[in-house]
Amino acid sequence: MPDGYNGKIARVDLTSRTVKVEEPGEVVYRTYLGGGGLASYYLLRELKPGIDPLSADNILIFASSVISGVPIAGMVRYTIAAKSPLTGAYGEAEAGGFWGPELKFSGFDAVIVTGKAAKPCYLWIHDGQVEIRSAEGIWGMETGPAQEMIREELKEKRARVALIGPAGENRVRYACVVNELKHVNGRTGMGAVMGSKLLKAVAVRGTNKMTSHDPEKLRELSKELTELIGRHGPNMVLHKLGTSNLVNAINNQGILPTRNFRTGYFEKAEMISGEKMAETILKREEGCYACAVRCKRSVEILSGPYATSGKYGGPEYETLSSLGSLLCIDDLAAIAKGNELCNRYTLDTISAGVAIGFAMECYEKGILSRADTEGIAFTFGNPEAMLKGIEWIAYRKPGLGDLLAEGVKIAAARIGKGSEKFALHIKGQELPMHDPRGKTGQGLSFAVSPTGADHVRAPHDTPFQVAGPNLGRIAPLGILEPIPARELGPRKARNFTYLHFIWSLYESLGVCNFVAGPVWALTLPKLVEVVQAVTGWETSLWELMKVGERTVTMARVFNLREGFGRLDDTLPDRLFEPLESGALQGKGLDRGEFDDLLTLYYEAMGWDPEEGVPTRGKLAELNLFWLDEYIRERRRVR
Repeated sequence: MPDGYNGKIARVDLTSRTVKVEEPGEVVYRTYLGGGGLASYYLLRELKPGIDPLSADNILIFASSVISGVPIAGMVRYTIAAKSPLTGAYGEAEAGGFWGPELKFSGFDAVIVTGKAAKPCYLWIHDGQVEIRSAEGIWGMETGPAQEMIREELKEKRARVALIGPAGENRVRYACVVNELKHVNGRTGMGAVMGSKLLKAVAVRGTNKMTSHDPEKLRELSKELTELIGRHGPNMVLHKLGTSNLVNAINNQGILPTRNFRTGYFEKAEMISGEKMAETILKREEGCYACAVRCKRSVEILSGPYATSGKYGGPEYETLSSLGSLLCIDDLAAIAKGNELCNRYTLDTISAGVAIGFAMECYEKGILSRADTEGIAFTFGNPEAMLKGIEWIAYRKPGLGDLLAEGVKIAAARIGKGSEKFALHIKGQELPMHDPRGKTGQGLSFAVSPTGADHVRAPHDTPFQVAGPNLGRIAPLGILEPIPARELGPRKARNFTYLHFIWSLYESLGVCNFVAGPVWALTLPKLVEVVQAVTGWETSLWELMKVGERTVTMARVFNLREGFGRLDDTLPDRLFEPLESGALQGKGLDRGEFDDLLTLYYEAMGWDPEEGVPTRGKLAELNLFWLDEYIRERRRVR
């Protein structure tokens, strides 16, 4: 019996309605750990290149990790992965909450779903058993009522339910998956993949207790880290204000996305800030399993046009910007309502906001008219347009709603008339709410992310531009000097390369970015101690870093075999244009310098500089030489 994990993966074929249990062995677990690493391994092994992401051929994977569920803050996140219907590339999204640990307690480390059900269904996973149950009575429901009915049917109030709403059922290409109605696997359209398989939900419940190799050491670490994380200054701010504390800070830096990324300064940012939320609509702070931070917001508005229920949580920073500053909306109540609707329908708030911002700029430029928007003025600053847009997208209302449900890349291609300039995406995925004109490493992260633009693939540049504790926490990587956030060049390429290995490692281990270093309290050496105490492996930071690099490389190969290359690792034209106002007014990225940074990154990774293809030596070094057949096939085709 392994320590820390179950050693079992459930395989569910919805077409044949069969369930099998696989036991991969320690080598697979130690090589890939879980989360994105384990999911990439299975997708590359079993998914045929070129398949339609919304067909029965796609493979959907839910994966925890070897340390998920230990009683330490932040060891909770799990991954959902498949080929993305939004980008046609590697698709992956993580979420916290309670679902990931509960999957472990149920007796499984991961669930691999293949095929397509004949009728709507959901999975019930409990204490080593997997059942395929009918969801015909809840198909079409929003998430709140559907979750309630599943728990009632199972007679299990503590069942943790990851499910989709109407947007997933309608296959909106950026539909998400939500557990506990508020913890969201937000990006790349994993909810649409569930909808395409007629899979409404996966409910889990377990009473198994996870074993650890060194229980006494783990108890010591749990006590030490709970105290350390709880009293850490930045974590205390997260507890008080959540990620919404970033609104004012990023606005002051001049990089708060506003008016569809034309400027980085919103003159009414204070009205949608975390401070304003705490003063007005905040009901309580919430958290995930074993959390010492409790950064989640639950907001409540009891009456009026924007009445909002606390059971759907509250807006994070990304939502406050995507449904707020990006659209020039300063009504916090309206944004909270938009967040609630997205969680009820299972829409990614980032992509939804960028899609609506695209429509607003098209309306402003005369490309869309009132006839296209059913008489609603789709102007920046209009909360009615934002809320109607969310509803239309989720239900694929014929016309603008159905169009925007495809994502801005496809929408712009269909509209034409120069609208492509206003469609802010990378590889088809809409930009998150961070402006690379103020932090160039984040721009590189957006460009090379295998999932398309993503803000959690690497740490942001701003914490490392001055000497201090943040820089000290990455000293074990050999990064010793502060680097300005806007710097481009070899120092930035080196820093980014090492740090995005760490962020990739966190995804595979299921570690929350809001507890782990370099910004937060859990240091890299302590994380190594946790893995050692749980699994009994004599591991090291070097070995764990290699897992991060291995996972980055596998996702790269996945995209290469789907036809992606260097031309796709770029940024929208708008980010090379100067910002219109704010602290960085007049600043834009330099195309030549950014292109050179991309080349430096490829070379640092051991990839060829022409297309970013891993060399045979790099594949061998990472124990990934089994992927060389895909590389050979790409070279043959090209």
